[in-house]
Amino acid sequence: MSALSLSMPKKRVYQTELFASKAPLEWVVTHNGTLYTAQIPIDGDGNLVKGGIEAQTRQTMDNLMHTLEAAGVDSDAVLQVLIYVTDRDDLPKVNTIYAEYFSAPFPNRAAMVVAGLAREGMLIELVVYAAVPQ
Repeated sequence: MSALSLSMPKKRVYQTELFASKAPLEWVVTHNGTLYTAQIPIDGDGNLVKGGIEAQTRQTMDNLMHTLEAAGVDSDAVLQVLIYVTDRDDLPKVNTIYAEYFSAPFPNRAAMVVAGLAREGMLIELVVYAAVPQ
């Protein structure tokens, strides 16, 4: 181990009740007062939620709120949200559901329309940054 690695604060991982991914990832990691997470529309068994963009957005947001709670914060701690959708026409529906989970002042946000996401049938994915106590 180098002297640099000994002096750097370590990342912290929080345990959630989300499906244990087979991919090499953690659902929530914090470091230096910032929480990092990416959320997708899967249920507790790891199955992709059916029912279109509304059902997938709601599941993704529920997964996010669970993850924030596991780290000891709530939606007010969210600083930035990156929204990835596969269909531009879905953004109004996403906005409506998103507004149920956040209130003013809203997090900074960007929305991107992409050709596809990693899992077949996935219509939405979120990347989120939040403030956490150090």
